[in-house]
Amino acid sequence: MIQSVAFIGLGAMGYRMAAHLPQHFDTVYVWNRNFEKAKQHATEYGTQAVELEQAVQADIIFSCLPTSKEVEDLIATVQIKSGAVWVDCTSGVPASAKKLSQQLKISNVDFLDAPVSGQTIGAENGTLTVMIGGEAAAFEKSLPAIQAFGKLIKHVGESGAGFAVKAVNNMLLAVNLCSVAEGFTTLKAHGVNLHEALDCINASSGKSGVTEMVLPQRILNRAFPLTFALPLLAKDTGIALDLVRDAKLSAPVIALTQSLIQAASNLAEKDSDFSSAVKMYESWNKITLE
Repeated sequence: MIQSVAFIGLGAMGYRMAAHLPQHFDTVYVWNRNFEKAKQHATEYGTQAVELEQAVQADIIFSCLPTSKEVEDLIATVQIKSGAVWVDCTSGVPASAKKLSQQLKISNVDFLDAPVSGQTIGAENGTLTVMIGGEAAAFEKSLPAIQAFGKLIKHVGESGAGFAVKAVNNMLLAVNLCSVAEGFTTLKAHGVNLHEALDCINASSGKSGVTEMVLPQRILNRAFPLTFALPLLAKDTGIALDLVRDAKLSAPVIALTQSLIQAASNLAEKDSDFSSAVKMYESWNKITLE
């Protein structure tokens, strides 16, 4: 029986994910490096803004930070409650998850890598996809809390498996984004009406999440709303490429896509959405996708 839940890291995703927890649990702690944000969350949603030392005394502890290193550094500073389950929703590094799982087990704490997909709208609506790696018993114990913000929740394997699935998912997003940028640039160069062409493709075998949502809702309307930063996509594609290298596989499309996304991130303005990677293609070809 879960008596208390904590959420550490109230960024664009975490702030919205944590908002669902008070609807299911009486005691919900929140902590953020910028503590004023934790206080704001408490006022807005009825959570309790507490110091980090108290947050890690909860039964289920969620974290959602930019990188695995930040999670590791934070865990190194605290004494976590024995018997707790730490559920890390960061898009992290599989090797880090394995290390933390082994490290925390000594203190009778379970660690699950549980990255999410669905962007900020999914976090707000409580409809995120959650891919989880770690021990099955810890998964079952924490499931009622994860269900507060997750719709499709899957235990995909041992420690590190959740992070691996998320990295590959985001790599596939990047592959589709690059191919759509190249394809639609080619169509426009030949005088094709992009909006009409998009309708055709979305009723055909070439459709993807990028053609159905990203292209019409972010690129062709020139909105590029910041919901998932381009540097984070570059980070995730780098994790996917590392997985390929660790297994000594041949995956030239993944390698090329990672270099393209990294280059786009390096060239982009600060606080650019992932969809703005197409601007690199636009600058190369002097063709704007609109």
